[in-house]
Amino acid sequence: MDLYALLAQLLNGLAEASALFLVAAGLSLIFGVSRIVNFAHGSFFMLGMYVAHSLIERLGGGSWRVMGFWGALLLAALVVGLLGALVEMLLLRRIYKAPELFQLLATFALVLVFNDAALWIWGPEDLLGRRAPGLAGAVQLFGRAYPSYNLVLIVVGPAILGLLWVLLTRTRWGVMVRAATHDREMLGALGVNQAWLFTGVFALGCMLAGLGGALQLPREPASLGRDLTTIGDAFVIVVVGGMGSIPGAYLAALLIAEVKSICIGLGTVQLASITISFSKLTLVVEFLIMAVVLVVRPWGLLGRPQATNRHAAPVEAPLRRGSGRYAVAITVSLLAMAALPLLNQSLPYAAVLGQDVLVAILFVVSLHFMMGPGGMHSFGHAAYYGLGAYGAAILVKAAGLPMPLATLAAPLLAGLGAMLFGWFCVRLSGVYLAMLTLAFSQIVWSVVFQWDAVTGGSNGMIGIWPDEWLSGTRYYYLTLVIVALSAYVLRRFLFAPFGYALRAGRDSPLRADAIGIDVKRVQWLAFVIAGVFGGLAGTIYVFSKGSVSPDVISVGKSVDGLVMVLLGGIQALTGPIIGAAVFGVLQDSVMRATDYWRALFGGIILFLVLAFPQGLAGISLQIRSWWQHPRMAMTAERQEKLT
Repeated sequence: MDLYALLAQLLNGLAEASALFLVAAGLSLIFGVSRIVNFAHGSFFMLGMYVAHSLIERLGGGSWRVMGFWGALLLAALVVGLLGALVEMLLLRRIYKAPELFQLLATFALVLVFNDAALWIWGPEDLLGRRAPGLAGAVQLFGRAYPSYNLVLIVVGPAILGLLWVLLTRTRWGVMVRAATHDREMLGALGVNQAWLFTGVFALGCMLAGLGGALQLPREPASLGRDLTTIGDAFVIVVVGGMGSIPGAYLAALLIAEVKSICIGLGTVQLASITISFSKLTLVVEFLIMAVVLVVRPWGLLGRPQATNRHAAPVEAPLRRGSGRYAVAITVSLLAMAALPLLNQSLPYAAVLGQDVLVAILFVVSLHFMMGPGGMHSFGHAAYYGLGAYGAAILVKAAGLPMPLATLAAPLLAGLGAMLFGWFCVRLSGVYLAMLTLAFSQIVWSVVFQWDAVTGGSNGMIGIWPDEWLSGTRYYYLTLVIVALSAYVLRRFLFAPFGYALRAGRDSPLRADAIGIDVKRVQWLAFVIAGVFGGLAGTIYVFSKGSVSPDVISVGKSVDGLVMVLLGGIQALTGPIIGAAVFGVLQDSVMRATDYWRALFGGIILFLVLAFPQGLAGISLQIRSWWQHPRMAMTAERQEKLT
């Protein structure tokens, strides 16, 4: 690549950085004030593209097409901002006091609802936008034709950054926003109406996302998949730049976009006898950057270390061994699962669904082990699930190992991956830890996706079936036994001294360290244990399906596990089991009931989050408290309304 080609790629990076910055700036602004990790932020970007397309088609023709085009882009951003304000007032205000993970679950449900709403309004086809009037051609730069519209995008990013700087530093509203970022409680004590401040910030953040989507329409079509791909990039940029830092978001967007552009420009490079394909690195380069930044500077490039919360976390009841009723319920559940294959005549699909539910239970029980008692939130647990699945497939197909040995060895491979990644992850906490797990998961996905000679690449691997003596329903019963024993072993870990040390490190790291507990070592061991059992779930999966593909390591798989844990209840040991069972049955039944199953499924999740903030496992406790202390419950509810 010559110098002029390099300069052209750098200009492309500047244009791409502006689009990424608009989305990330809105997300960073929302998190800085409300502390909500808005998983639906990518949906507002997607809606900005669709709304802009509809408005341009109506306003962008005739003699006023220039004003109509740019007016349509601005109007689309305003429409998306108003939608964001409605979402904040109708939904998010009700869950501000809920744990951050439940807020994440609610915004994930919004992703499903918005995606099906876009499908219903605009259809499944990608929509190509019109070229910007007067900017449809190219200009000559460095002896090459360069798109004129990209030059506009290069200017937009710094211009928006400057406007945000003026808004946040030179206006009274901006001063209140910055004050809320540093100390929301003190701002409320000074008499500031936090509700309307949060609404304005959320609307502004969504408007920036909608503007970013609208500006991208002339460059790429509006599609239903833009929500998830955009939110992944936005999360990376916000974390790399520093949570809540607008200049940090622009710096991170610039860094990532430029590195990607350089990788594209380099293409395939031959160094001695080694061939390096830099273009393939674009799939994972942002996650590599995020991993490096978080390891070296855990709070991001321009971020600040998270301040210690002045309020103590709510104290959970100590773990207690199951009562006789609990043992009876577990026994009945195991007998019901064991009876499913006997119903093949009347319910031929029951055993297949039961097998999938059992695998999901083992996957989310391992995730809950590190999330609940360990307090380590993970967005990338699918990495160990995938390492177990691909490890078993490679050991059987390439190494020729028998199925029993592969079943024993594959989870250990996943444990080795967890040991390596966990050593870095446990040194962080909160959102930064979760995003570092996501980075490592995406690195694993990229390796699997591109290593065609070993993993089959995007096609995956097929023909990985259990031995003949485990054919039919025998493999189902083997799965039932493995899952039951694994859940029992993980439960025993939590009632051992190790489990109490793990909870102590989660609730009060300083006190735990003062009494001699090596908190980081305990968390690291818990991370490895969770990885081993997550790999075991992937091993069982690959032999039940006979094939494996990179989808098992995707972000969606990790999000599904997170949703199951939160749906069941993170504070209860039975929560992940209930969440996995309900999630699997609901998803299967809803998908067959309607073409718009995502919206229906998202609506159900929203209802459960609002009605049962402690998860499905906490319903019995909530009902019992209402039944035993109705007056106390009414008094507490009145006090909450007054405050």
